Amino acid sequence: MLTFVSTWDVTRDTFFLTPKTSLLIINATNETNLNVTPGARSTGSGRRANMGDSTFDRGMRVRKEVLGSDHVERATASTTDFDADFQRFITETAWGSVWARPDLDRRTRSLITIAILAALGREELALHLRASRNIGVDPHEISETLLHVAVYAGVPAANAAFTVAKKELEAHL
Repeated sequence: MLTFVSTWDVTRDTFFLTPKTSLLIINATNETNLNVTPGARSTGSGRRANMGDSTFDRGMRVRKEVLGSDHVERATASTTDFDADFQRFITETAWGSVWARPDLDRRTRSLITIAILAALGREELALHLRASRNIGVDPHEISETLLHVAVYAGVPAANAAFTVAKKELEAHL
């Protein structure tokens, strides 16, 4: 199993991804990938999200667009010293980095997220099912996604996810 360590250096607008013995540097300012390990190949596309704003600000914007401003404001209002670093981490990493990438549209990312959460049986599935309406995911697409989950993650996982989806989407079914 290959492990990676990643770091975003805001001062240099550069993302460092370090697999075991090599270092991949993606410089967002020049939109180029620079691999400093001799003989290793770069796997990035070189494209990036708009870097004009901070990763946190971009993350908050995307998070509100996907999950809805009300949800994000409630989550932000309930943040304490205990979980402040975690809230910042998910805002910057999940929303400001991954969800903000240009190579997949939000509908596709939403369906992937729903499939993963369904396969893992995570309670956050309900939140992402509700959020899928904010970005135009059709309930039929969710049904097809959960059918796919049944094949690759098992019928019990898909069955539980269909139950949650019917409850969350009943007004739109």
